[in-house]
Amino acid sequence: MATAIDIMRGGVPAGTAKAINGQANTSITAGTTQTQAGATTLTASVNVITTVTTTGDGVVLSNTEIGDSYEILNLGANACAVYPPVGGRINQLATNGAFTLGSNTATIIQKFTATRWMAFLSA
Repeated sequence: MATAIDIMRGGVPAGTAKAINGQANTSITAGTTQTQAGATTLTASVNVITTVTTTGDGVVLSNTEIGDSYEILNLGANACAVYPPVGGRINQLATNGAFTLGSNTATIIQKFTATRWMAFLSA
């Protein structure tokens, strides 16, 4: 995929190029309720979690379009729970179940159907 810089070199204004390429949120605090309902909602396509106070604090994906994906990097001190949107399912987990994203670990999560997401984890 082309970067925003590549798109701008083609004559597209910066704001439009960034919208095409996706937005980044580089300072996310995971919700502390350790539940799907209380998890911090991810609203950008590139997400950097910087604060995970306690293992199990979490983030939740927004319900997006089929084919959309999230990039998530956990730079917090603890592992973070990553929840699907309500009614969603990630990999083989139960509906609404979270997976654990370890500290200093990244994932790309893509939506394949109305309710199914697949997470691809870094080493």
